[in-house]
Amino acid sequence: MEFTAGGRLEVRMTHADVGKRVSVRYVTEASDAGGRFTDAVGVLTSWDAGVLLITRRTGESVRIAESSLVAGKVVPAAPARRRGPAASFEELARVTARAWEPVESEPLGGWTLRAAAGFTRRANSVLPLGDPGLPLGEALARVRDWYAERDLPAYVQTATGAEGTQELLCAELERHGWRSEVTAEVRVGALAPVGDLDADISSVRLSRSLDESWLHRYNRSGVPGPHVVSVLSSGPSVWFASVPGTGDVPAAIGRCVVDGRWAGFMAVEVDPAHRRRGLASAVMTALARQALDEGASAAWLQVETDNGGARALYEGMGFAVHHHYHHYGAAEA
Repeated sequence: MEFTAGGRLEVRMTHADVGKRVSVRYVTEASDAGGRFTDAVGVLTSWDAGVLLITRRTGESVRIAESSLVAGKVVPAAPARRRGPAASFEELARVTARAWEPVESEPLGGWTLRAAAGFTRRANSVLPLGDPGLPLGEALARVRDWYAERDLPAYVQTATGAEGTQELLCAELERHGWRSEVTAEVRVGALAPVGDLDADISSVRLSRSLDESWLHRYNRSGVPGPHVVSVLSSGPSVWFASVPGTGDVPAAIGRCVVDGRWAGFMAVEVDPAHRRRGLASAVMTALARQALDEGASAAWLQVETDNGGARALYEGMGFAVHHHYHHYGAAEA
Protein backbone atom coordinates (compact mmCIF):
# COMPACT_ATOMS: atom_id res chain seq x y z
CA MET A 1 0.00 0.00 0.00
CA GLU A 2 1.02 3.62 -0.45
CA PHE A 3 1.84 5.78 2.58
CA THR A 4 2.08 9.55 2.80
CA ALA A 5 5.11 11.19 4.34
CA GLY A 6 3.29 11.15 7.65
CA GLY A 7 2.86 7.38 7.51
CA ARG A 8 -0.86 7.37 6.62
CA LEU A 9 -2.38 5.07 4.02
CA GLU A 10 -3.50 6.84 0.87
CA VAL A 11 -5.52 6.11 -2.28
CA ARG A 12 -3.32 6.89 -5.28
CA MET A 13 -5.64 5.86 -8.12
CA THR A 14 -8.01 7.76 -10.38
CA HIS A 15 -10.69 6.84 -12.91
CA ALA A 16 -7.97 7.13 -15.57
CA ASP A 17 -6.39 3.95 -14.16
CA VAL A 18 -9.22 1.71 -15.38
CA GLY A 19 -7.62 -1.15 -17.29
CA LYS A 20 -4.49 -1.21 -15.11
CA ARG A 21 -3.47 -3.70 -12.44
CA VAL A 22 -4.05 -2.31 -8.96
CA SER A 23 -3.72 -3.25 -5.32
CA VAL A 24 -6.31 -1.89 -2.88
CA ARG A 25 -7.21 -2.12 0.78
CA TYR A 26 -10.80 -1.54 1.83
CA VAL A 27 -13.16 -1.98 4.76
CA THR A 28 -15.83 -4.67 4.57
CA GLU A 29 -18.99 -4.79 6.60
CA ALA A 30 -18.75 -6.90 9.73
CA SER A 31 -20.70 -7.47 12.90
CA ASP A 32 -18.06 -5.74 14.98
CA ALA A 33 -17.90 -1.98 14.88
CA GLY A 34 -15.70 -0.55 12.20
CA GLY A 35 -15.64 -3.64 9.98
CA ARG A 36 -12.34 -5.22 8.91
CA PHE A 37 -9.60 -4.61 6.36
CA THR A 38 -9.44 -6.70 3.18
CA ASP A 39 -7.01 -6.52 0.25
CA ALA A 40 -7.65 -7.12 -3.44
CA VAL A 41 -5.22 -7.28 -6.36
CA GLY A 42 -6.33 -7.42 -9.97
CA VAL A 43 -7.30 -5.38 -13.00
CA LEU A 44 -9.41 -2.31 -12.31
CA THR A 45 -12.10 -3.08 -14.87
CA SER A 46 -14.49 -0.23 -14.05
CA TRP A 47 -15.06 2.66 -11.65
CA ASP A 48 -18.60 3.92 -12.03
CA ALA A 49 -21.22 5.44 -9.75
CA GLY A 50 -18.97 5.18 -6.72
CA VAL A 51 -18.23 1.47 -7.20
CA LEU A 52 -14.92 -0.10 -8.29
CA LEU A 53 -14.87 -3.45 -10.06
CA ILE A 54 -11.62 -5.40 -9.75
CA THR A 55 -11.15 -8.64 -11.69
CA ARG A 56 -8.70 -11.08 -10.13
CA ARG A 57 -6.51 -13.39 -12.23
CA THR A 58 -8.95 -16.25 -11.55
CA GLY A 59 -11.77 -14.27 -13.18
CA GLU A 60 -13.49 -13.52 -9.87
CA SER A 61 -14.96 -10.01 -9.80
CA VAL A 62 -14.80 -7.93 -6.61
CA ARG A 63 -17.10 -4.91 -6.23
CA ILE A 64 -15.86 -2.29 -3.79
CA ALA A 65 -17.64 0.86 -2.70
CA GLU A 66 -15.46 3.90 -3.25
CA SER A 67 -16.37 5.09 0.25
CA SER A 68 -14.82 1.93 1.77
CA LEU A 69 -11.38 2.44 0.20
CA VAL A 70 -8.52 2.84 2.65
CA ALA A 71 -5.56 2.66 0.26
CA GLY A 72 -4.81 1.80 -3.32
CA LYS A 73 -2.26 2.16 -6.07
CA VAL A 74 -1.35 0.97 -9.56
CA VAL A 75 1.09 -1.95 -9.45
CA PRO A 76 3.24 -3.61 -12.14
CA ALA A 77 1.86 -6.43 -14.21
CA ALA A 78 2.18 -9.84 -12.61
CA PRO A 79 5.69 -11.24 -13.18
CA ALA A 80 6.07 -13.89 -15.83
CA ARG A 81 5.82 -17.41 -14.43
CA ARG A 82 9.11 -19.22 -14.30
CA ARG A 83 7.66 -22.70 -14.67
CA GLY A 84 6.86 -24.08 -18.09
CA PRO A 85 7.60 -22.74 -21.58
CA ALA A 86 7.28 -19.06 -22.37
CA ALA A 87 4.05 -18.37 -24.24
CA SER A 88 1.79 -15.41 -24.89
CA PHE A 89 -1.93 -15.63 -24.27
CA GLU A 90 -2.77 -15.13 -27.95
CA GLU A 91 -0.37 -17.87 -29.06
CA LEU A 92 -1.93 -20.34 -26.67
CA ALA A 93 -5.46 -19.24 -27.49
CA ARG A 94 -4.91 -19.92 -31.18
CA VAL A 95 -3.13 -23.23 -30.57
CA THR A 96 -5.89 -24.49 -28.27
CA ALA A 97 -8.56 -23.39 -30.75
CA ARG A 98 -6.91 -25.32 -33.60
CA ALA A 99 -6.96 -28.44 -31.43
CA TRP A 100 -10.74 -28.31 -30.97
CA GLU A 101 -12.23 -26.97 -34.17
CA PRO A 102 -15.97 -26.41 -34.61
CA VAL A 103 -18.09 -27.86 -37.39
CA GLU A 104 -18.89 -24.35 -38.63
CA SER A 105 -17.55 -20.89 -37.90
CA GLU A 106 -18.08 -17.30 -38.98
CA PRO A 107 -15.96 -14.20 -38.39
CA LEU A 108 -17.35 -11.12 -36.67
CA GLY A 109 -14.49 -8.66 -37.01
CA GLY A 110 -11.73 -10.10 -34.82
CA TRP A 111 -14.17 -12.51 -33.15
CA THR A 112 -14.91 -16.04 -34.35
CA LEU A 113 -18.38 -17.51 -33.87
CA ARG A 114 -18.16 -21.30 -33.54
CA ALA A 115 -20.77 -24.06 -33.52
CA ALA A 116 -20.74 -27.86 -33.41
CA ALA A 117 -24.35 -28.88 -32.71
CA GLY A 118 -23.86 -28.21 -29.01
CA PHE A 119 -20.94 -30.60 -28.41
CA THR A 120 -18.90 -28.83 -25.69
CA ARG A 121 -18.90 -25.13 -24.91
CA ARG A 122 -15.44 -24.73 -26.44
CA ALA A 123 -16.73 -25.65 -29.90
CA ASN A 124 -19.97 -23.69 -29.41
CA SER A 125 -18.79 -20.30 -28.20
CA VAL A 126 -17.32 -17.06 -29.48
CA LEU A 127 -13.53 -16.77 -29.50
CA PRO A 128 -12.93 -13.00 -29.11
CA LEU A 129 -9.32 -12.38 -30.15
CA GLY A 130 -9.76 -8.82 -31.38
CA ASP A 131 -12.33 -6.12 -31.98
CA PRO A 132 -15.71 -7.31 -33.30
CA GLY A 133 -15.95 -4.24 -35.52
CA LEU A 134 -19.22 -3.20 -33.88
CA PRO A 135 -20.18 -1.55 -30.59
CA LEU A 136 -20.20 -4.28 -27.96
CA GLY A 137 -23.97 -4.22 -27.48
CA GLU A 138 -24.55 -4.71 -31.20
CA ALA A 139 -21.91 -7.42 -31.40
CA LEU A 140 -23.52 -9.36 -28.54
CA ALA A 141 -26.94 -9.04 -30.18
CA ARG A 142 -25.46 -10.51 -33.36
CA VAL A 143 -23.93 -13.33 -31.31
CA ARG A 144 -27.25 -14.17 -29.69
CA ASP A 145 -29.04 -14.17 -33.06
CA TRP A 146 -26.36 -16.37 -34.66
CA TYR A 147 -26.64 -19.04 -31.97
CA ALA A 148 -30.44 -18.78 -31.82
CA GLU A 149 -30.54 -19.58 -35.55
CA ARG A 150 -28.82 -22.88 -34.64
CA ASP A 151 -30.99 -23.55 -31.57
CA LEU A 152 -27.95 -23.14 -29.34
CA PRO A 153 -27.34 -21.04 -26.23
CA ALA A 154 -24.95 -18.12 -26.77
CA TYR A 155 -21.56 -18.27 -25.05
CA VAL A 156 -18.45 -16.10 -25.17
CA GLN A 157 -15.12 -17.64 -24.13
CA THR A 158 -12.88 -15.17 -22.29
CA ALA A 159 -9.62 -15.42 -20.38
CA THR A 160 -8.00 -13.87 -17.30
CA GLY A 161 -4.73 -14.09 -15.45
CA ALA A 162 -2.05 -13.56 -18.11
CA GLU A 163 -0.71 -10.56 -19.96
CA GLY A 164 -2.96 -9.73 -22.88
CA THR A 165 -6.01 -11.48 -21.45
CA GLN A 166 -9.52 -10.13 -21.28
CA GLU A 167 -10.46 -8.86 -17.83
CA LEU A 168 -12.05 -5.74 -19.33
CA LEU A 169 -14.21 -7.83 -21.65
CA CYS A 170 -15.33 -9.95 -18.68
CA ALA A 171 -16.48 -6.82 -16.90
CA GLU A 172 -18.29 -5.55 -20.00
CA LEU A 173 -20.05 -8.88 -20.45
CA GLU A 174 -21.25 -8.76 -16.84
CA ARG A 175 -22.46 -5.21 -17.41
CA HIS A 176 -24.55 -6.51 -20.31
CA GLY A 177 -26.06 -9.23 -18.14
CA TRP A 178 -23.89 -12.17 -19.21
CA ARG A 179 -22.69 -14.51 -16.46
CA SER A 180 -19.69 -16.80 -16.10
CA GLU A 181 -20.86 -20.43 -15.93
CA VAL A 182 -17.67 -22.51 -16.22
CA THR A 183 -14.07 -21.70 -15.34
CA ALA A 184 -11.07 -23.83 -16.32
CA GLU A 185 -7.31 -23.60 -16.08
CA VAL A 186 -4.99 -23.65 -19.07
CA ARG A 187 -1.77 -25.26 -17.85
CA VAL A 188 1.58 -25.46 -19.64
CA GLY A 189 4.74 -27.43 -19.07
CA ALA A 190 7.79 -28.92 -20.75
CA LEU A 191 6.97 -31.98 -22.84
CA ALA A 192 10.11 -34.05 -22.21
CA PRO A 193 9.42 -34.69 -18.50
CA VAL A 194 6.02 -36.18 -19.43
CA GLY A 195 7.66 -38.46 -21.98
CA ASP A 196 10.28 -39.43 -19.39
CA LEU A 197 7.76 -40.57 -16.76
CA ASP A 198 8.36 -44.05 -15.39
CA ALA A 199 5.07 -45.39 -16.70
CA ASP A 200 4.26 -48.79 -18.21
CA ILE A 201 3.07 -47.94 -21.71
CA SER A 202 3.16 -51.52 -23.04
CA SER A 203 -0.64 -51.75 -23.16
CA VAL A 204 -1.24 -48.27 -24.67
CA ARG A 205 -2.35 -48.33 -28.28
CA LEU A 206 -2.01 -45.24 -30.48
CA SER A 207 -4.11 -44.56 -33.54
CA ARG A 208 -4.74 -41.75 -35.99
CA SER A 209 -8.51 -42.35 -35.79
CA LEU A 210 -11.08 -43.01 -33.11
CA ASP A 211 -13.59 -45.83 -33.07
CA GLU A 212 -16.87 -46.53 -31.28
CA SER A 213 -15.17 -48.17 -28.30
CA TRP A 214 -13.03 -45.03 -27.73
CA LEU A 215 -16.16 -42.87 -27.91
CA HIS A 216 -17.96 -45.10 -25.39
CA ARG A 217 -15.24 -44.36 -22.82
CA TYR A 218 -15.25 -40.63 -23.54
CA ASN A 219 -17.77 -39.30 -21.05
CA ARG A 220 -18.66 -36.04 -22.81
CA SER A 221 -19.77 -37.33 -26.18
CA GLY A 222 -23.31 -38.34 -25.23
CA VAL A 223 -24.84 -39.99 -28.28
CA PRO A 224 -21.93 -40.03 -30.78
CA GLY A 225 -22.67 -38.28 -34.05
CA PRO A 226 -20.78 -36.87 -37.02
CA HIS A 227 -20.30 -33.53 -35.23
CA VAL A 228 -18.58 -35.26 -32.28
CA VAL A 229 -16.20 -37.18 -34.55
CA SER A 230 -15.53 -34.00 -36.54
CA VAL A 231 -14.46 -32.01 -33.46
CA LEU A 232 -12.40 -34.81 -31.95
CA SER A 233 -10.65 -35.51 -35.26
CA SER A 234 -9.73 -31.86 -35.86
CA GLY A 235 -6.24 -30.45 -35.51
CA PRO A 236 -2.87 -30.41 -37.29
CA SER A 237 -1.63 -33.83 -36.10
CA VAL A 238 -4.09 -35.84 -34.00
CA TRP A 239 -3.41 -39.00 -32.00
CA PHE A 240 -5.79 -41.17 -29.98
CA ALA A 241 -4.62 -43.46 -27.19
CA SER A 242 -6.46 -46.35 -25.57
CA VAL A 243 -5.77 -49.07 -23.02
CA PRO A 244 -7.83 -52.28 -23.40
CA GLY A 245 -10.32 -52.95 -20.64
CA THR A 246 -13.03 -55.46 -19.86
CA GLY A 247 -15.15 -56.12 -22.93
CA ASP A 248 -15.14 -53.68 -25.81
CA VAL A 249 -14.77 -50.46 -23.82
CA PRO A 250 -11.20 -49.26 -23.09
CA ALA A 251 -10.00 -48.96 -19.51
CA ALA A 252 -8.43 -45.60 -20.39
CA ILE A 253 -8.22 -43.20 -23.31
CA GLY A 254 -6.55 -39.95 -24.27
CA ARG A 255 -6.12 -37.53 -27.17
CA CYS A 256 -3.14 -35.43 -28.21
CA VAL A 257 -2.84 -32.76 -30.91
CA VAL A 258 0.64 -31.82 -32.11
CA ASP A 259 0.89 -28.29 -33.49
CA GLY A 260 4.43 -27.06 -34.12
CA ARG A 261 6.25 -26.84 -30.79
CA TRP A 262 3.05 -27.57 -28.85
CA ALA A 263 1.42 -30.83 -27.82
CA GLY A 264 -2.06 -30.50 -26.34
CA PHE A 265 -3.54 -33.24 -24.13
CA MET A 266 -7.30 -33.73 -23.97
CA ALA A 267 -9.96 -36.36 -23.22
CA VAL A 268 -7.83 -38.30 -20.72
CA GLU A 269 -10.41 -40.63 -19.15
CA VAL A 270 -10.02 -43.73 -16.96
CA ASP A 271 -12.69 -46.29 -16.08
CA PRO A 272 -13.44 -45.81 -12.34
CA ALA A 273 -12.85 -49.54 -11.84
CA HIS A 274 -9.28 -49.16 -13.17
CA ARG A 275 -8.21 -45.98 -11.40
CA ARG A 276 -5.09 -45.66 -9.24
CA ARG A 277 -3.20 -48.02 -11.53
CA GLY A 278 -1.23 -45.35 -13.36
CA LEU A 279 -3.25 -45.59 -16.57
CA ALA A 280 -3.67 -41.83 -17.00
CA SER A 281 0.10 -41.38 -16.68
CA ALA A 282 0.70 -44.22 -19.12
CA VAL A 283 -1.63 -42.69 -21.72
CA MET A 284 -0.01 -39.27 -21.42
CA THR A 285 3.51 -40.70 -21.52
CA ALA A 286 2.82 -42.65 -24.70
CA LEU A 287 1.25 -39.62 -26.36
CA ALA A 288 4.09 -37.35 -25.19
CA ARG A 289 6.72 -39.64 -26.71
CA GLN A 290 4.88 -39.58 -30.03
CA ALA A 291 4.70 -35.78 -29.90
CA LEU A 292 8.41 -35.56 -29.09
CA ASP A 293 9.12 -37.70 -32.15
CA GLU A 294 7.24 -35.10 -34.21
CA GLY A 295 9.39 -32.26 -32.86
CA ALA A 296 7.16 -30.82 -30.13
CA SER A 297 8.83 -29.52 -26.98
CA ALA A 298 6.06 -27.79 -24.98
CA ALA A 299 2.77 -29.10 -23.64
CA TRP A 300 -0.58 -27.66 -22.66
CA LEU A 301 -3.84 -28.95 -21.29
CA GLN A 302 -7.08 -27.64 -19.86
CA VAL A 303 -8.71 -28.74 -16.61
CA GLU A 304 -11.81 -27.43 -14.86
CA THR A 305 -11.10 -25.75 -11.54
CA ASP A 306 -13.35 -28.14 -9.58
CA ASN A 307 -11.51 -31.28 -10.80
CA GLY A 308 -9.13 -31.63 -7.88
CA GLY A 309 -7.86 -35.09 -8.81
CA ALA A 310 -6.83 -34.11 -12.33
CA ARG A 311 -5.26 -30.86 -11.15
CA ALA A 312 -3.11 -32.78 -8.65
CA LEU A 313 -2.05 -35.27 -11.34
CA TYR A 314 -1.00 -32.53 -13.77
CA GLU A 315 0.73 -30.53 -11.05
CA GLY A 316 2.86 -33.57 -10.33
CA MET A 317 3.79 -33.75 -14.02
CA GLY A 318 5.07 -30.18 -13.96
CA PHE A 319 2.11 -28.37 -15.51
CA ALA A 320 1.64 -24.84 -14.14
CA VAL A 321 -1.35 -22.54 -14.60
CA HIS A 322 -0.83 -20.07 -17.46
CA HIS A 323 -4.28 -18.46 -17.45
CA HIS A 324 -7.92 -19.18 -16.72
CA TYR A 325 -10.67 -19.25 -19.29
CA HIS A 326 -14.37 -18.69 -18.70
CA HIS A 327 -17.55 -19.27 -20.65
CA TYR A 328 -20.04 -16.42 -20.27
CA GLY A 329 -23.64 -17.28 -21.07
CA ALA A 330 -26.14 -14.76 -22.36
CA ALA A 331 -28.83 -13.58 -19.98
CA GLU A 332 -32.33 -14.70 -20.83
CA ALA A 333 -34.07 -12.30 -23.14
